[in-house]
Amino acid sequence: MDFISDLLGAQPILTLFLAVGLGYAVGQITVLGFSLGIGAVLFVGLFLGAIAPKAAISGPIGLIGLVMFLYGIGILYGRQFFEGLKGSGLVYNLLALVAVAAGLAVALGLGAVFDVKLGHTLGLFAGAMTSTATLQAALDTMKNGEPSIGYSVAYPFGVIGPILCFYFMTRKVQPTFPPKPLRFHMGEITIENLPEAGTTLGQLMATLPAGVQVSSVRQEHRNRLPDPAIELRRGDGLMIAAETAAALQDAAAALGRLDPGRIAKDRTDVNYHRFFVSKQNLCGVPLSDLPMPAGVAMQIVHVRRYDVDLVPSPDLMLEIGDRVGVIVANDDAARARAHFGDTVKSAGDFSYVSLGFGMVLGVLLGLIPIPIPGVGTVTLGIGGGPLIVALILGRLRRTGPISWVMPLPANIVLRNFGLTLFLATVGINSGQAFVRTVASQGPLLLIIGALVLLTTVAIVLLVGHFLLKLPYDDLLGVASGATGNPAILVYATRMAPTERPDIGYAMIFPSATIVKVVAVQVIGLLVLGG
Repeated sequence: MDFISDLLGAQPILTLFLAVGLGYAVGQITVLGFSLGIGAVLFVGLFLGAIAPKAAISGPIGLIGLVMFLYGIGILYGRQFFEGLKGSGLVYNLLALVAVAAGLAVALGLGAVFDVKLGHTLGLFAGAMTSTATLQAALDTMKNGEPSIGYSVAYPFGVIGPILCFYFMTRKVQPTFPPKPLRFHMGEITIENLPEAGTTLGQLMATLPAGVQVSSVRQEHRNRLPDPAIELRRGDGLMIAAETAAALQDAAAALGRLDPGRIAKDRTDVNYHRFFVSKQNLCGVPLSDLPMPAGVAMQIVHVRRYDVDLVPSPDLMLEIGDRVGVIVANDDAARARAHFGDTVKSAGDFSYVSLGFGMVLGVLLGLIPIPIPGVGTVTLGIGGGPLIVALILGRLRRTGPISWVMPLPANIVLRNFGLTLFLATVGINSGQAFVRTVASQGPLLLIIGALVLLTTVAIVLLVGHFLLKLPYDDLLGVASGATGNPAILVYATRMAPTERPDIGYAMIFPSATIVKVVAVQVIGLLVLGG
């Protein structure tokens, strides 16, 4: 053991990656359906730090990891976050923020009653909320490692507590959910009804229901691309793409009848191809403004993003990794493929120009002092600045030649690796103090952390369900965003198998994180006096 301790102490980088590797392995162990996931890296780091106190990680490695994690979150959820600041999303945010404030009040109140150190109390709050950004704000406020102790004690129940609450709440409520609707429907229509003789395709398309697109036309036994100038006649065929089955049926009823097989079987003149979008200049641009290769006529009829099929609308913007279904003349297929790129390698690539400048802006924003009357001056810090900038850039998506978005696989890798570095660093640097504190105050800190978490989740679930009458899948998304850990969201989607928990999480998590970060700094100013 002495040899291992000396080796780890002499090689901090070895210790760091040992915490990463062992942490991920431990995180995959499941007991009664529960696993720590990426959070296990923290506990392995604490163990290594306890047996090798000289292995402390110096420098900004952990902070770099935190910025990577927060930037990836903001870029991914920017659009949903700003959409959540209006309408019902505003109610959802207010509910979550009231619940978070109540959890903080419980932490401070019980900490004062039982004479718990402020650093431990703030760490308990951060751990119960499983918020790494809040932990960093507490570390900056206290200027010591005490918050890491409270965070480590409260973190496990911060993950499992909401899951247990969701389980029992779902059994009590027994909600029902409609089948997940398909967003892409195709059908072939034979025209029997026209407004008047000489009607062009462009005139007809203007009368179609919302969410309906014409992808190809069949005239005189030949398939053609949908040129708006085509003059339609009875008996012509249209290939229609629609967002809903009802819209497809409405279009068929208005124009004639569904008549499958006429267009799809004939590949003589034009054909359907699916290409992988891998060029940055095509991303962040509405389809109505999308550059097309000169002399190549083609029609985008289908977009598949991750696991969702989308009908292309004029304002839809492509992303790296999208697969586009295109109808194009056979002779032009090679040029169409080259235009979109069609290489899977791009799914792991992103612009380091946008990443670098985006993070620079985030760090600079975090340094700006914000005066609060009667309290003092706070900053958003590393925990808030990069997140806010990333949310804004994720909403903008593109500024001139710079595309701010990144492929989902690359985003996941960036976030997970950054969070891993941060948790490993915090754990290794806090190992010794963690052992001492848990030995003397462990049960008390654990109970306080559990009460903080239960207060937050109970307010969201009970008020949201019984008073505000929120849809149950939205409610689980709000509770997941208020608490924060992605593992909680995964469980919520099992309890409510719709897309709404993901949307609720995206609307709530950023604002809840910012409030937690600022609240911790304000508490530090009020108690410590600066």
